[in-house]
Amino acid sequence: MAINISDVEPRVQYTATAGQTSFTVGFEFFTNADLKVFNGATQLSFAASPSDATEYSVTGAGVTGGGSITLGSPGATVNDVITISRDIAIARSTDFPTSGAFQIASLNDELDKITAMAQQLERDLKFSPRASATTSSSFNLTFPDMVAGKILSANSGGTGLEFSVDASGLLTAESNAATSATAAATSATAAAGSATAAENAKNAAEAALDTFDDDFLGSKSSDPSVDNDGNTLTDGALYFNTSDNVMKVYDLGNTQWKQLVPTTSQQTAIDTVSAANSNISAVAGQITPTNNIGTVAGQTSEISTLAGITNLTNLANAHAAVTNVNNNLSSVQNFADVYRIASSAPTSSLNAGDLYFDTTADELKVYKSGGWAAAGSTVNGTSNRFTYNITGTPTTLSGASGTGYSEALNKTLAYDAGFVDVYLNGVKQVNGTDVTVTSGSSVVFASALAASDVVDIVAFGTFNLANISIKDLTDTPASFGTSGQALVMNSSANALEFANASSAEVYGFKTSFTASTLVRTVTVAGGVFVIDGVSQDTLTLEEGNTYIFNYPSGHPFKFSTTSNGSHGGGSEYTTGVTHNSSTQVTIIVAANAPTLYYYCSSHTNMGGTANTVTPADNTLQVQTTNEGADNITQTEYESFIDVQYAASGFVWSISNGKLTATV
Repeated sequence: MAINISDVEPRVQYTATAGQTSFTVGFEFFTNADLKVFNGATQLSFAASPSDATEYSVTGAGVTGGGSITLGSPGATVNDVITISRDIAIARSTDFPTSGAFQIASLNDELDKITAMAQQLERDLKFSPRASATTSSSFNLTFPDMVAGKILSANSGGTGLEFSVDASGLLTAESNAATSATAAATSATAAAGSATAAENAKNAAEAALDTFDDDFLGSKSSDPSVDNDGNTLTDGALYFNTSDNVMKVYDLGNTQWKQLVPTTSQQTAIDTVSAANSNISAVAGQITPTNNIGTVAGQTSEISTLAGITNLTNLANAHAAVTNVNNNLSSVQNFADVYRIASSAPTSSLNAGDLYFDTTADELKVYKSGGWAAAGSTVNGTSNRFTYNITGTPTTLSGASGTGYSEALNKTLAYDAGFVDVYLNGVKQVNGTDVTVTSGSSVVFASALAASDVVDIVAFGTFNLANISIKDLTDTPASFGTSGQALVMNSSANALEFANASSAEVYGFKTSFTASTLVRTVTVAGGVFVIDGVSQDTLTLEEGNTYIFNYPSGHPFKFSTTSNGSHGGGSEYTTGVTHNSSTQVTIIVAANAPTLYYYCSSHTNMGGTANTVTPADNTLQVQTTNEGADNITQTEYESFIDVQYAASGFVWSISNGKLTATV
């Protein structure tokens, strides 16, 4: 953001015309916050979109030549004095590194800001009282301790300030001057003497006033950094801050202005806190040591729930049930999301497996990939048949009757999506091409039917064991067996019974990479690194592995993404790198690490290349069903590289690319 700082004073003042809104800023500034704008002695506020004349917007930040400010409507009043000045915080914004690329842009920005700060100081000095360039600097301007009824004046040696002159002396001097003036009318000699006395009194008064002026700096909108003479601030100096409407005193020991009294808003806040002192103490007693307030804050949801209940007695009687629901809130919410009751199919928050009871059809339905379908078979039995004798030219058939066709069997069309065949004049239609059969209650033809066409629809029943109870079967035991048992044929081969399941096992196989730690010995021969006996060996570093390099202390072993490292204009690579000592370094190779180069930071051309590669899987992982005690999810099953079904008790291993099972 380098800009040219013009040799102009960073302050401009205008006498406004009626309704004037735009004012030029003829000096450079870096950000909108660098500007202070005053109407008279009142500081205005920055706003991107000013709402009135107490706010202004800014253009030209960071631009050579400056910019402008624009007041909000209705603009300035005639003869308003608009003052615009630059006020940049005197602080560094960039800390330059001790090595690496030379940050030219940042340096230019920093120099621009330093120049701007110097211009600000030059401007402030012009508006501050200061000693003449030819004045001796040997005298002491330090303010002495205040003395009641005394005036600040120069000491007898003219080397410092003191409070020694009685304030009443000024009145006496004034009276004497008047007497001398009267006497002067009758005595030239007396007049001359009186004039001398008056001059001395005047000089003393001016000296006292100058001293007082340096002690009380008057009214200012912000903390001054020097006294009215441009000299260093003294301990106990005073001024009235017009921005906060408070007196401030200077603390030399801490080099800061301190507020003597609170502002009106601060006093109001103090009074409010004072009035609430007992309540604050009560709150503090609830925080330490039990922190009851923190406990209550953690129960906001329960409190909100209680706030909405009018019959708290019933709630108290049901507290055990409420607690049980709260402890299982996620399960309750999950059930509410999965199962719903409605007169028509829900259309939001749908997931495969969701259920809803259709109060219109008096039927339980499940949400599948193709939409809502009956949880059981829509067809009672193996199949239902529907015959339609077509009149007119309809494209959709549904219901027991309808415009354009008649239903021969007088049954309402219903089917399970995917379990229906459609015939037009005896010719089977292709689902998805000739007809669309997904709704479960209508058949939509791709082309309009013709009068006298005959449409036959065969809906097939679906069946799965979830539709019946195993205890309802006539050839099964009347009660369930124990955990882990299966339904098997009895010894007489004439009925089923519950018995222990066989030891059949499911084995799922996956391979993965297991990281290793490898140690490399580094020596030096012929002016180059020798790694495990190979001069300037080209290394292969597998991502995830840890490599330890032991090297001579006189040849610091480092990595870089640049060949020959710092000698080739590069810098040290430090990701995953730890220098354990002056003779050992460890690197844990990061994922997607770049090609690296090892080098000696003290001597050039000693190193070589270290290629980083993605490692191959080297570990076999076997997951079993633990003889049926554990489940393998569909996601886990799909992640397997291979699956084997065998008796339990096998130990699997992999060697030379071969999978071996050992009993």
